[in-house]
Amino acid sequence: MMIDLHCHLLPELDDGAKNLEDSLKMCSIAAEDGIKTIVATPHTMDGVYVNEKQTIKNAVQALNKKVEEKKIPLNILPGADVHINVDLLDLLKEGKAITINDNQRYLLLEFPHRSVPPNIKNLIFDLNIQNLMPIITHPERNMVLQNDLDLLYELVLQGSMLQITALSLVGEFGPGAEKCCCELLKNNLVHVIATDAHSPESRPPVLSIGVEKAAKIIGEEMAQALVTSNPEAIIQGNDLPDYQEPEKPKKSFFQRLFS
Repeated sequence: MMIDLHCHLLPELDDGAKNLEDSLKMCSIAAEDGIKTIVATPHTMDGVYVNEKQTIKNAVQALNKKVEEKKIPLNILPGADVHINVDLLDLLKEGKAITINDNQRYLLLEFPHRSVPPNIKNLIFDLNIQNLMPIITHPERNMVLQNDLDLLYELVLQGSMLQITALSLVGEFGPGAEKCCCELLKNNLVHVIATDAHSPESRPPVLSIGVEKAAKIIGEEMAQALVTSNPEAIIQGNDLPDYQEPEKPKKSFFQRLFS
């Protein structure tokens, strides 16, 4: 049974599920796809949505109750898609930004879509000093990172992890994102595949299609680890049991950019 570490299914908190009906439809879709656990990760601290820890935990508790009433075989845990901002460390210390499963170990970290903050290495260092491991969400959809695997390699070596999106792997976010995912997988730079689902229709919580594509690139065992044992360890706040040493991408930034 699979685990989805990144999903916007809490109702009315961000640009994900619009209402409870949407949330329950997403829960049913996930369960039918073989997902047993979802970490609910609404956007937060991105200049639009400010979802603090207790708000998210209350919403998770309420949705779990409805899921149980509907007899959907799914467990929902708290988390957030935390946008990079200058006050991030203070927000974490004050309990306003939430880690995955509130375990104070792993943090979903969202970059701007078209840029990389110039101080990103300093931020990762500061998070690591606080015993926090940032998991960079959907780097394949960032216009800079998509064409700079060398930088992603450096960020992983420094002390971060990468989460790619299942739909990116099958081309739903364009050929650039798909190609980037494939290259990241080949170089052991992917630690988690998640849905980043936002709706029951256009962006549903389906992982199986991503796992199937990943298995063709890295083999079935490692593809399964990216949606089972790795996210399970992250939820528990443990080290990854199936961690693979990253490999430096063979093509340079400019070779990839113009290939």
